[in-house]
Amino acid sequence: MLTAKCASDWFADRSKAVCIARHIDEENIRSRLRNRDVVLSTRGTVGMCALVVPEALPANIDQDLARVSWDDESAFLPEFVLTYLNSRFGQDYIERYSSGMVQQGMSLSRIRDIPIPKLSKRVQRAITDCVQNALRVRQHSEKSLQSANDILMRALGLGNWQPPEPLTYTSRASEAFAAGRLDAQYFTPRVAELIACLGKGRQAMSDVATPRRKRFSAVGSGDFHYIEISDVRNDGTVACESLPISDAPSRATWYVCAGDVLTSTVRPVRRLSALVMPDQDGCVASSGFVVLQPQSVPAEVLLTYLRLPLFCELMDLHTSASMYPAISDKDLLALPFPKIPKKAQDGIVAAVQSAHASRQHAHVLLDAAKRAVEIAIEDSEAKAMAYLKSQGA
Repeated sequence: MLTAKCASDWFADRSKAVCIARHIDEENIRSRLRNRDVVLSTRGTVGMCALVVPEALPANIDQDLARVSWDDESAFLPEFVLTYLNSRFGQDYIERYSSGMVQQGMSLSRIRDIPIPKLSKRVQRAITDCVQNALRVRQHSEKSLQSANDILMRALGLGNWQPPEPLTYTSRASEAFAAGRLDAQYFTPRVAELIACLGKGRQAMSDVATPRRKRFSAVGSGDFHYIEISDVRNDGTVACESLPISDAPSRATWYVCAGDVLTSTVRPVRRLSALVMPDQDGCVASSGFVVLQPQSVPAEVLLTYLRLPLFCELMDLHTSASMYPAISDKDLLALPFPKIPKKAQDGIVAAVQSAHASRQHAHVLLDAAKRAVEIAIEDSEAKAMAYLKSQGA
């Protein structure tokens, strides 16, 4: 089941979905998604739009999403409508007609009334081609990240790892007292074997990275760029938001520099780590992050290691609290970091850089599509087509 957060970045993101029983899907056929549907968030952060792609199916939606679908007779192409809704004009309309005191919302009747500019099929097809190209570039980015992950797993000797899963196991009391904990999950043979594998090089995270602890102070006037945990994307990049210093959240804590690696200490199993890009130098990160400065390994390698599901599982074992389970900086830096051969490091760096370059290319294409729609509305379709051509879209 896709929720509002699954519609935050142009293309429906299945990784953020929640699972529902099959009979619930069968009882809600009208909201069952099809390829090239558009989903629109109607509650909370209203107006986030995404195209449903084959990778997101099969899926249904919850009450905070609206589904927009087309038949073959429609005068509009889904990718064009998606781009219009994400454009300045579409977002302005949605913002104007959203309502609510505590939480903004938009009714389905209001969504049905959203006016759509009836541009020619020629312009719509050009916009559609641009969006589909961006999707293909995004998919290439995902494959590159998976390649980086696979290279690292092979280098660690975990490529075909079959962890032991015995029905019963025991540990000595001395081991429990040494670890300072009594939870059975920590002493499973699976965890012991994983720690032994990652700790062969006898070095810890603190040996390859140091925390950056340059504090931000919300004094003075002007704006600053803030990075929240929810801004971390699935590809290891992160967005930032410009805010007035006077409105700085209480959690705005750490300055970051280009090349730093951010990792969320809250629910680390979610794999929320990201590389700080050059244009994000000087941004301010939430206190929910540890800001790591890579020392003896490339930032791309550190990022890939922090996002490994197996390492995130290990971090999760060191969390405390129930509402917001988090790992401390001290525990994170004490976790093992393996010796990674230079050839594997070079392969990981190349794959991650390729993924991030592809992501940026997709961003450029989607921005060009949005601007072309705005030009067609403000000026003419001819100028919109000329703009797309000038952007190589």
